Amino acid sequence: MSTPRTSTSSFMSRRGLLAAGGALGAGALLTACGGGSKGSSDGDSDSASGPWSFNDDRGETAKADRTPKKVVAFTGTAAALHDFGVECVGVFGPTIRKGGEPDPQAGDLDIDKLTVLGNAWGEFSVEKYAALSPELLVTNMIQGTELWYVPEESRKKILGFAPSIGINVTKVSLTQVIGRYAALADSLGADLKAKEVTDAKDRFEKASETLRKAARDNKGLKVLAASGSADLLYVSDPGVYADLAYFKSLGVDFVVPDKVTGGFFESLSWENAGKYPADLILLDNRTAALQPKDLAAKPTWAELPAVKAGQISPWLSEPRYSHAGCAPLVEALAEAVQKAKKVA
Repeated sequence: MSTPRTSTSSFMSRRGLLAAGGALGAGALLTACGGGSKGSSDGDSDSASGPWSFNDDRGETAKADRTPKKVVAFTGTAAALHDFGVECVGVFGPTIRKGGEPDPQAGDLDIDKLTVLGNAWGEFSVEKYAALSPELLVTNMIQGTELWYVPEESRKKILGFAPSIGINVTKVSLTQVIGRYAALADSLGADLKAKEVTDAKDRFEKASETLRKAARDNKGLKVLAASGSADLLYVSDPGVYADLAYFKSLGVDFVVPDKVTGGFFESLSWENAGKYPADLILLDNRTAALQPKDLAAKPTWAELPAVKAGQISPWLSEPRYSHAGCAPLVEALAEAVQKAKKVA
């Protein structure tokens, strides 16, 4: 999601800044899946021989003579589609960590069975992509209609191989994004009534009610969502991120920064890290963001009331948008809210 660069104090392009790691998310079917949609498949999702189409969040319609089978997607997108029963043949984006283990955004993907076209911002092997004979490319949209992790310099060439779909994940609720991915998976032939899919939805809804109750029982608890870098603390605007917006709708009382620049977060020098009193801190736990052990030596971080109280909870600011992917995140936040004390 929208992410500040954490490995250096310098800034790249705005899109690069968002990618580097920081504070980041139709009818009866989508209502059942937990969200509305402004697009749906027009083809027969049960047949690979009939025409297929899907209206994406750019206002564009992806079309094919048959239901696409060779799908290539951003890693988190592929993980969400996997949760709904659709398998991809290739991925791009954070997939494998330095130690060889899967990146959190890979979810339950079997990365050994996938062609990885790029593992970091700016990496996308057009040659490997072409070799897959792709039939569809899918990714999130963070800023406007820009396709997440599709490099601008090779965008035209990449999009020339197959239809593409962009799903908006900002300034909308989490359930709406999950609903869009459910609709896409359905159009690609997924069985949304499969037990693992319905069980995941039930778990998500149960977790949501638990979080709602926790927020009500601990009313007044101030929660701050942030990401740490060497030079700055980024305080996220909960109205922008799909997951935070959803948590807020359940009653979680988030800090709302008053000097947001670029649309996603407020950048605070470490000298001003205590600007917003908070009882609980949700700290971005992606690979490029600094973690509590990395921040321990910063005096202003160590003096924050939530830090002194040990009330820090991991935040995956780029979740995989499925019930299976988000249920554990809602459960973890519910537990953190239940246990937290007012200290600010």
